[in-house]
Amino acid sequence: MKTNNNTFDKTVALAGNPNVGKSTVFNALTGLHQHTGNWAGKTVETASGIFKTNAFTYRLVDIPGTYSLIAHSAEEEAARDYICFGGADAAIVVCDATCLERGLNLVLQVMELCPKTLVCVNLLDEAERANIKIDLKQLEKELGVPVAGITAHKKRTLKNLTDRLDELCASNDPIAPRRLSYIKPIEDAAKITANAVENELKLPVPAKWAALRLIDGTLTDEINEYSKADILKNPEICGALEQSKKLLSENGITADIMQDRIVGSIFKNAEEICETAVKMPARNISKADKILTSRALGFPIMFLLLILVFWLTMIGANYPSEFLGAGLFKLGDLLGELFKMINAPNWLSGIIVDGAYRVLAWVVSVMLPPMAIFFPLFTLLEDLGYLPRIAYNLDKPFHKCSACGKQALCMCMGFGCNAAGVTGARIIDSRRERLIAILTNSLVPCNGRFPMILALISAFFVNSLSGQSILSSLLSAVIFTSVILLGILMTFLVSKILAKTLLKGEPSSFTLELPPFRKPQISKILIRSCLDRTIFVLGRAAAVAAPAGAVIWLLANVSVGGGTLLSYITGFFDPFGQLLGMDGAIITAFLLGIPANEIVIPLIVMIYEQSGVISEISTEQLYSLFSANGWTIVTAICVIVFTLFHFPCSTTLLTIKKETGSLKWAALSFIIPLLIGIVMCFGINVFAQFIVYSV
Repeated sequence: MKTNNNTFDKTVALAGNPNVGKSTVFNALTGLHQHTGNWAGKTVETASGIFKTNAFTYRLVDIPGTYSLIAHSAEEEAARDYICFGGADAAIVVCDATCLERGLNLVLQVMELCPKTLVCVNLLDEAERANIKIDLKQLEKELGVPVAGITAHKKRTLKNLTDRLDELCASNDPIAPRRLSYIKPIEDAAKITANAVENELKLPVPAKWAALRLIDGTLTDEINEYSKADILKNPEICGALEQSKKLLSENGITADIMQDRIVGSIFKNAEEICETAVKMPARNISKADKILTSRALGFPIMFLLLILVFWLTMIGANYPSEFLGAGLFKLGDLLGELFKMINAPNWLSGIIVDGAYRVLAWVVSVMLPPMAIFFPLFTLLEDLGYLPRIAYNLDKPFHKCSACGKQALCMCMGFGCNAAGVTGARIIDSRRERLIAILTNSLVPCNGRFPMILALISAFFVNSLSGQSILSSLLSAVIFTSVILLGILMTFLVSKILAKTLLKGEPSSFTLELPPFRKPQISKILIRSCLDRTIFVLGRAAAVAAPAGAVIWLLANVSVGGGTLLSYITGFFDPFGQLLGMDGAIITAFLLGIPANEIVIPLIVMIYEQSGVISEISTEQLYSLFSANGWTIVTAICVIVFTLFHFPCSTTLLTIKKETGSLKWAALSFIIPLLIGIVMCFGINVFAQFIVYSV
């Protein structure tokens, strides 16, 4: 089946959802061993290989895994563009037999663009074990294109796939794949623009499909590039587009509503096909799922587990943090001595050692221990299969907010990293609902904000109460969980407001698969949590901590008119900070910490110490330093709230700009949490002062 021949007769595009075995099929056919991964979008660029059958020599092009050709990401755009303009003679779409309906959503879209489509139903062995029965002949009848069932890791089953591919490519008989239809206004609008497209352009895609993409503006640049012309300057096409959009507008259909209707039609067709071709076993809900997803116990168990994770994190991180800090700051002292020995100028030693290194040392000593505990625990819950249960519990609240239930999954990703949560919103098909998920993702704290919140809770609610007692640390865990819940509640509220104002619309439905509980693989949990999460986040924080420390040292040591630059900045923001229950030093630290939230506390420490040099500091010393600078419990609460609700870090903002393609949405994602934080901190401060004066 394999050959090294570089010549080929036919080019075939290999498409499919992520994690359906597409790369396994590719490797088995071509003999090329491309890396396969478990994360959506792992394959970003196309890969190709040659394989030979009895009839033809094929060039197989493995395009990025995608859920849809209505592109929301770079991976989906690459897949769509290759199907549209790559010149493939045929397409193979690999589907997962255990969740065929999801794969058929992509199949129906590929068939619109490439009638010579072969549907490859993979993982039949897993479907059989799950007692899922698929009638491949009925499926073929419903789709109007050939269907081949395989188990990709059993190479002998691939013969069926290659035989059907030979038949498809050798046949000159007309193919009549199932066609999608939409509501009358959309069909009428598409027809108007499609007529102009057929008259003016020669495209390798159906005119109706191209017309819909021109109307919603998602393929204009690509068509311009293919046709080597600016089609929007073509009077016939411009006139048709204007007429089509006017027709849609008269029927109350915006671009977002049109896209939602198109996606809804695709989903409906996939559902209808599965009703006739797939027999699913009666779902027996396990006793564990009945408890974990029940109305009475689902949420309490979720909250108790969060409290347990945070409690273990806090009580376990204190001593390692102190030990690590002592060692790193001792090394800093040695570096300082080394600079003196080589007679380095004071400004150089100050920038490198007192500024960059010491801030870096503080970030590492404060962040590493809690992350080294929290991430393995969080990954353990993920590996067990509990996180999808959390998403299931949160599905109904999101629907009540007129948002998509999939937003629960994006929010869970946001606890790891808000930028990851933003990119995770690609799983939401509706643009309106995707924007709601993106704009609200930073309302839950990412792991970059965890250490700061934990440090303040430990300093003001643990050490200041009753030392290291179990009771006080449990109280601290409850407080931290309450902060998390506040972020979740605010996510619901803002989602509801956006869905009723700026992003009006009805929530879409989706099927959330609850995977079976699995025995955790401890070695993989440790590797994934340490390398993919702890080290990644720590490296990202360190990359900005060092230069930020150098900048802060310069601001704290460069004097103008009797005062340092830093003192002028903090003085400028002090009146505003006082209104919010904080001070100018705190506001300045948040502004200078926009590269990463992890460095806000060391920036506050450096400002308070005035020398521009951060020293080794424990949680108890942190409490003493902050108290000496006027902090109270109210100040700590305001800072915690502002940590939860303020502008996202620069990485998240850039990701939002990239995902939405608009500065407007990035700006809104900056403004919305910041306004919430300002209003809440002002309210807390006013309420606290009222209580004090009343007493």
